[in-house]
Amino acid sequence: MDSATSDRAALQATADNGLKIVVVGGFGVGKTTMVRSVSEIRPLNTEETMTRAGEAVDHLDGVQSKTSTTVAFDFGRITLDARSVLYLFGAPGQERFWFLWDRLFSGTLGAVVLVDTRRLADSWYAIDRLEHHGTPFIVACNDFGGPLHTEQQIREALDLSDDVPLVECDARDRSSSKYVLITLVEHLYALSRGTVGASASARPETAPEKTPEPTP
Repeated sequence: MDSATSDRAALQATADNGLKIVVVGGFGVGKTTMVRSVSEIRPLNTEETMTRAGEAVDHLDGVQSKTSTTVAFDFGRITLDARSVLYLFGAPGQERFWFLWDRLFSGTLGAVVLVDTRRLADSWYAIDRLEHHGTPFIVACNDFGGPLHTEQQIREALDLSDDVPLVECDARDRSSSKYVLITLVEHLYALSRGTVGASASARPETAPEKTPEPTP
């Protein structure tokens, strides 16, 4: 388990406001990568090397090259301002660890459903559980270089309503991952103001080249 801190400037030990966001999705869609790319601290990872014993229970179609897997959760942190921090939790994707999800969703402000468009069916359970809990979410399509799909095709495949934001991203890229989180926060703000329809329709389909840095 990796829990060492990074070489960046020391962070405050406490904050007045702690906000929680969960990154969920199927096995191997890039949840650990997203948390790692955007966290200002060296993230806590519970990754273990995959073994032959897991081949009988984990579906490896499309992710045969994957050598490690999250067995509990990933954890990262972003400072929003002097009094508020954002805590990121990445949920494990394998079916045998889904029992952890309900607890991870407790106290969650909102969620990012990360999907691989080559394996859209793997995202069904995440969306179903979030809707069951009434947790607001957006969907982010991680770029694995697969066949291109239109936004409408993805929405139909996932049965997404028009008021759920759908964005593209590269989970390896910090600015792209930050854009996903900004989109979620904007969605949550629009929901709180009852303007979610206008917010979703006005959002650009692709991420801007630059996104604002969080306050150090």
